[in-house]
Order: sequence, then structure tokens, then C-alpha cells
Amino acid sequence: MFRCRWSAHYCRAVVHEVRQAARYHGDQAVTPGMLDFAVNVRAAGPPSWLVERLGGRLSDLGHYPSAADVARATEAVAARHGREVDEVALLAGGAEGFALLPNLDPRLAALIAPSFTEPEAVLSAAGVPIQHVVLDPPFGLAGAAVPARADLVVVGNPTNPTSVLHPVRDILALRAPGRIIVVDEAFADAVPGEPESLAGMSLPDVVVLRSLTKTWSLAGLRVGYALGTPEVLARLTARRAHWPLGTLQLEAVAACCSPDAVAEADAGARRLAALRAEMVTGVRATGVDVVDGCAPFVLLRVEDAELTRKQLETKGIAVRRCDTFVGLDGEYLRAAVRPEWPRLVEALT
Repeated sequence: MFRCRWSAHYCRAVVHEVRQAARYHGDQAVTPGMLDFAVNVRAAGPPSWLVERLGGRLSDLGHYPSAADVARATEAVAARHGREVDEVALLAGGAEGFALLPNLDPRLAALIAPSFTEPEAVLSAAGVPIQHVVLDPPFGLAGAAVPARADLVVVGNPTNPTSVLHPVRDILALRAPGRIIVVDEAFADAVPGEPESLAGMSLPDVVVLRSLTKTWSLAGLRVGYALGTPEVLARLTARRAHWPLGTLQLEAVAACCSPDAVAEADAGARRLAALRAEMVTGVRATGVDVVDGCAPFVLLRVEDAELTRKQLETKGIAVRRCDTFVGLDGEYLRAAVRPEWPRLVEALT
């Protein structure tokens, strides 16, 4: 828990600043006309076949989402990962999974850092005590000192913003009696073959959160799902509103989890991996250090991140500031993998 030794006014200001940092996201760095390296969403937009399929359901918006739509989406997710249908909970974006974590009534949440900040924001707002487990560069998970009292652990894989992909064995090493491990796999489908994923493993104490907004460029629609045992998912979703997902969201889940879509996503991940390798080589040629990883973004280490970011802004280029992530200081920036990376390299030079 955060405790302040100074005045109540100063303490409130500090807590407000911490919460503001946790709720900062890359889209806030982008203004119209900028080249966007700050947001990790497929730059080309959703594929035409997906737009057409969603468009075909527009005439159904006058009706409530049907049980058939829910069943079709749930069955598609279950088939995609080899799970039972009662091991699937459909979500309005992976972020909703974090918003539901307080329903698990944790006594102490351990957040592996640096990582996506939304768990910190929602758990803190719910009054759940949290403790960050900060990983040192190069941000490997092996040997992470998780408090023994922690009955909830949240870890990203691959991790945002470091792009590090943790071995399954290191994640499973975090397990302990009475503890639930939540694995944020929002970018797992952007890695060829989805190595080190726990999505297909039915474990009583592991919940996997998946997002479909990144690979399929559906950030404005909010689609994702959770995978876990029926008992844990029932606790997680116990206080949700009725009709948590709309018809278009359900259609998107079913579409993006079809075998053809999964194959398309993997082909895209392979192209992205090749593009990432080219981008990393180009950035390193400027003398800028890049953290080893495999996600569709790169973590850059520069001498003065704030100054570099502002200079890039004057050139019409947006990158993600990283001083809002616990465990990263003023030497880091995150940049999405995009085919326009030579412009970023030129600006850095």
C-alpha cells in the first residue's frame, strides 16, 4: 500500500500523478497527421474480408445480441485453443479482463514490471494492495522475487513495453498454493507460431487474457477473451452487466478465431518478424540500443528519452514515452514495428 509521510495535500497529488501515469497510453502521443509509432495496432487497418463480414451484421443492430452469437464466438475461441467452451469468457477487449480482476478478491497482487499499466490502475482503484516485482535489464523473468503473500500475479508475455517473451517454465515457476497467475497474451498472436503461450494449457490456477484488437486492427471495437477454469472464470465475471458484448464484437471474435483467420494471422506475424529484424538493424546502426525481444514493437534506450521524443515530434513522428512504466527511467522509448521505420531511423540519426 502507498503511504505518504508528508501533507495530505501533497500525498493526494502524488497518488493522482501515479494513477495518471498508469492510465497513460500510446494513443495520447498522437495528433492528426503524425507518423504513428506510438500505438501497437496493425497500421493497415482491418482486412477487407473482416470489414465485409462485420458490415453484413449491421442490419442486426436493432436486436439484442443473441445466444447463438455468443455460442458461436465461444465455440470458435474454444476450438482455436483446444479448450472446453466453459473455459472461455468473452471480453470487451483484453483490458476488460484487467478491469474484472478485483472480482477475484486478491489480498495482495504482485505485478511483474515493467509491464502494461492497466492492472495497476484498476487494482489500485479497487483498493487492492499491490507490489511491483521489477525486473532488471534485459528484463528476464527467471528468479523473480514474488512476495510469498501474493495470491495474484500478473505478467505479460510477450511483455509490453519490453517485447521480451518469457519461457513457459519461468511463468509456471511463479505458481504457489492459493495463488492465481494471470498472463497477458495480448501480443501472442503477433509472434510466429505463438511460442511460450499458455492459452492451450488447462491449469486450475492460470488465466490467460487475449486481445484481438492489435493483430486485426479492431481497437475501436474492443474484442478479446479470457481462458481459464470454469470456477475461476465464474468468479472473474460474476459482477458483469448483462450483454457485455455487442453483436459486432461477437461476430468479430468468431471471425478472427476461425482456422483461416488464425493462419492469416500467423502469416502476418512472420512478415512482421522479418520487418522487425530489419528495423532493429536499422535502429542499432544509429547507435541506439534496442532490447532483445520479439513483439511487434521495440524498446529503445537513448540518453535523454524526453528530449529525443520531443525532437521526433517536431519531425511529425510519435513514439511511446516509457517513464510511465514502473521499472523504466528516462532512457527508454517504445516504437511500433512499421514499414516506415526508415523514417524513424533517419530522424533518430
